[in-house]
Amino acid sequence: MAITEEQVRHVAKLAKLEFAPNEIKHFTEQLGDIIDMVEQLEAVDTTDVPVTSHGYALKNVMREDVAEQGTDRDLLFKNVKTAEDGMIQVPAILDNEVEGA
Repeated sequence: MAITEEQVRHVAKLAKLEFAPNEIKHFTEQLGDIIDMVEQLEAVDTTDVPVTSHGYALKNVMREDVAEQGTDRDLLFKNVKTAEDGMIQVPAILDNEVEGA
């Protein structure tokens, strides 16, 4: 199946793309080659070939979600330089370290 330059222009317009005239000719050739390749693939007999959705079998292994005791808050706060009301104060990393920017 041959594709025309007019069809490429139409698709480019739908996609809101602009191409120079020499690019339209180039894309027409490339799309024609792609369509020819797909047509070759359609000719292959796949009657006894099983459907494959992935290269290898995927198996979701999930562990049971069990709540565990976390690290003691007082122990964690021993490494904190400044804290207030149970929250860790950290320097600003955006807007040139200007607080509230």
